[in-house]
Amino acid sequence: MKVQERLDSPHQEDEEIKKRYLTFWIEHQLFGMPIAQVVQIVGIQEITELPDQPDYAKGVISLRGQIIPVIDVRLRFGKREAEYTDRTCIIITRVSGRDFGLIVDEVDEVTDILPERISPPPQMKKETVETYLTGIARLGAAEDKKDKIVLLVHPGRILGEEEAEALAKPAQE
Repeated sequence: MKVQERLDSPHQEDEEIKKRYLTFWIEHQLFGMPIAQVVQIVGIQEITELPDQPDYAKGVISLRGQIIPVIDVRLRFGKREAEYTDRTCIIITRVSGRDFGLIVDEVDEVTDILPERISPPPQMKKETVETYLTGIARLGAAEDKKDKIVLLVHPGRILGEEEAEALAKPAQE
């Protein structure tokens, strides 16, 4: 098989996508999520607040005619609230067939993370670990003593099934 044929095969493309992650910053911590779950990244924009929502549910935005609920990941992770800057972004992701926006301090990069560089999260506080983290990755060469640590998250776990339903309802009605 020629190299180009191998690269053009759908199976090869699926394998390549599985190891690609979007990394982003929340209060000096680096997080990552599978790039396959990212629809797009937009700058911070006007958010319409909704009544009777949790503090991390900031409201909704209108993006190309679609109403998208947005949450502040910083607040969802129990961090202190911070002012939005020109580096603040909204990562649009799809959870259970619906688009949601995740407000992050800053997007870092799209990077490859090989499975052997990912460790399971520690089991210190079971409900938190199982809720957000899917793994902990090390970025950098294996011999590099200055690996960057990336906390891997799954967008569906950030929201939780019940919360995803609750946040989606105002956008659907």
